[in-house]
Amino acid sequence: MEYTISAAARILGANAVGAGDYAFSELSVDSRRLSFPDSTLFFAIETGTNDGHKYVNDAYRMGVRCFVVSHDIPGMERLSDAVFLRVPDTLSALQRLAAYHRDRFRFPVVGITGSNGKSVVKEFLYHLLCGKYNIIRSPKSYNSQIGVPLSVWNMDASYNLAVFEAGISMPGEMERLERIVRPDIGVLTNIGAAHQENFPSMKEKALEKLKLFRDSSFIVYCADDKVADEAVRSVALTARKVTWSMENHDATVFVSGITKKEFSTSFIIKYDGREGRCEIPFTDDASLADVLHCICTAYCLDPSLLDGMLPFSTLEPVAMRLEVKQGRNGTLIINDTYNSDINSLAIALDFLSGRKGGSGCKTTLILSDILQSGCPSDILYRQVAGIVEAKSVDNIIGVGPELSSHSDFFGIGKAFYRSTEELLADFRASDFSGRLVLIKGSRSFHFERITERLEQKAHETVMEVSLGAIVHNFNRYKSRLRPDTKMICMVKASAYGAGAVEVSRTLQEHRCDALAVAVADEGVELRNEGISIPIMVMNPEMNCLNLLYDHALEPEIYSFRLLDAFIREGKSRGAVSFPIHIKIDTGMHRLGFAPEDVPALCALLKGQETVKVKSVFSHLAGSDTPSLDDFTMLQISRFKEAAETIERSAGCRVLKHILNSAGIERFPEYQMDMVRLGIGLYGISMCGDTGLRNVSTLKTTILQIRDVRAGDSIGYGRKTFVDRDSRIAVIPIGYADGLDRHLGNRAARVSVNGRLAQIVGNICMDACMIDVTGINAEEGDTVVIFGDDLPVSRLSEAIGTIPYEILTSPSQRVQRIYLND
Repeated sequence: MEYTISAAARILGANAVGAGDYAFSELSVDSRRLSFPDSTLFFAIETGTNDGHKYVNDAYRMGVRCFVVSHDIPGMERLSDAVFLRVPDTLSALQRLAAYHRDRFRFPVVGITGSNGKSVVKEFLYHLLCGKYNIIRSPKSYNSQIGVPLSVWNMDASYNLAVFEAGISMPGEMERLERIVRPDIGVLTNIGAAHQENFPSMKEKALEKLKLFRDSSFIVYCADDKVADEAVRSVALTARKVTWSMENHDATVFVSGITKKEFSTSFIIKYDGREGRCEIPFTDDASLADVLHCICTAYCLDPSLLDGMLPFSTLEPVAMRLEVKQGRNGTLIINDTYNSDINSLAIALDFLSGRKGGSGCKTTLILSDILQSGCPSDILYRQVAGIVEAKSVDNIIGVGPELSSHSDFFGIGKAFYRSTEELLADFRASDFSGRLVLIKGSRSFHFERITERLEQKAHETVMEVSLGAIVHNFNRYKSRLRPDTKMICMVKASAYGAGAVEVSRTLQEHRCDALAVAVADEGVELRNEGISIPIMVMNPEMNCLNLLYDHALEPEIYSFRLLDAFIREGKSRGAVSFPIHIKIDTGMHRLGFAPEDVPALCALLKGQETVKVKSVFSHLAGSDTPSLDDFTMLQISRFKEAAETIERSAGCRVLKHILNSAGIERFPEYQMDMVRLGIGLYGISMCGDTGLRNVSTLKTTILQIRDVRAGDSIGYGRKTFVDRDSRIAVIPIGYADGLDRHLGNRAARVSVNGRLAQIVGNICMDACMIDVTGINAEEGDTVVIFGDDLPVSRLSEAIGTIPYEILTSPSQRVQRIYLND
């Protein structure tokens, strides 16, 4: 739906600066994600970690001519054909415009909030109701102060039902979201521990979430959830309470007769004097609760929907995050079947562009028909073709009768098939060698068969890496710093086991200032994969100096011998002012110049032009240990004196940094010009920061379960005996996968279906055994070695080591699967 810039100015009460009354239909807050720049209104939003005004010129160069700003920007007068709307607060302006847009539609809106399950309930609702309604829903997990208005902006007259998520982390946030969403039906999924650090009690958090339903006609929740029920009853909501319960027969929907089978759960619902039997293809309690929220929501829309008409049996687990996997012959597979609509396609293509970076890899999109769009196919696929062209995709493979009949819309390398079977009959994995492949399909097309043909490794032990958690942790530490403080992120040791290339791409995309690796080879790999931001090499070796110059890798200089050799190599190349980083040993006594060496160092640097000091830094030995604070302050004092001497000698500003992850948390007043973020980036705080998110999850599956009699032994060397009749499971992970042998013989536990199971017997090269006695476990079930609910610190504590060692241990035969929230 189009608006004019003059209409936007009236809606926002803004002053327009510039000529022309452009029309726009798209909103953007990110200059890297522009599908149709000539019809986009760009909001320059200031956050705690960045300022969108810095990217106005980038957006202009990409074709944007309409902007919302809160202050002037350098060079603004040169953008003579652009129009700027000046407002006091650009985020408030975005929300106000979205609220105005929302008010233009009268079809029902479902608003979902809660601590967990929002995205699953949204996707289940879509699956259950898309045969009855044309539904607009939040793409991915767009539930924030920025994500909600961008979601609501997608409403148009072709839809007759909207389903939006709303998430909060602080008091005062929900009122702003309520004005945008204004849900007719509110769904409260649950009240859990997420973001509890920002609220005095669980009830206070529940009350904040309930503000979303201030003017709703219905509110859906579980009456058995005591916190939710108490909160709802304590506020004066006019909404009708539509509840489900397994205990209270007075609930709107009473649930009984729950029977769990191997792969499904059946149950009986009673409502309005009627009774129905449902069966869902899940056995976990969380999925059952999510489905019951959907049943109550359907009841609010039309009770007759529950008369045996909803397709419960075809529900599938919601893959909430996009996956990135290594494929055969150098292929990188991006698998995204979470949503299949035009909005999620644009988001997935943005991610594809980010993975491409400057690598020069060709890109291929494998796309199915977009089902239940509610848009005429000619208009829909012309829009799809426009987005694909705007994102510079090299080739498209279209699957489905609708896409095939509109193949002429696509002016790039293309092939079209009427079905997945037809594509597979013509499929050769070698055709995708060295390519980035985005697989985006509606679930009915079963594109997992394509993914299986392209995947490189079939080993069932994998490490899932959450790129969304990387971004969250990066921003959490960044929020502790001044806006002008730079951050260098440690990606050495393959990004602490997570995989340096994908982690570095993500950090570069989110405007990390610089990266740090241990050795030159790690930096060369990143450069070859298109990473262009500065890369510091912490432990450069004498035989790799040529690589540093060849690939613009900035060395840590820690000795006169290294400095002399690096200058000689540079002179032979004619290098001038090549950036280096001087390491001062302030008490760690690992690498670095002693403070008394600084005068001689300054004299040597003054007498040459080959290198230039970019930064001076040191390493704190005990920043995470309060008992060592006096020594930490001594190190900081020594460093400041040495750094100031070097800066005076250089005659120009030199970046100074000494804080690591723990230092950022405990000594932010000494952030100086830059900080180095290491273990905290990967979700581990040595100082107890509970707001970090886990990044890496090591998991495997059960190969076999056997019964072992009391008194029998397990494994090599008969090191573990069972003192009862036991069920012992074998899992395909051993010391060749990086599982430390010291974790065996009951030293540590793993998680099976939410229960802890001891590792028994000696750990073998390729397998180990776990005791699943009393646990509802079957062959093929997932086993978590470490992850969200089983912190890596439990394993490290069990064998007297540190989390760093556990994280970096998984070997390369363990495939990394990257998930993007």
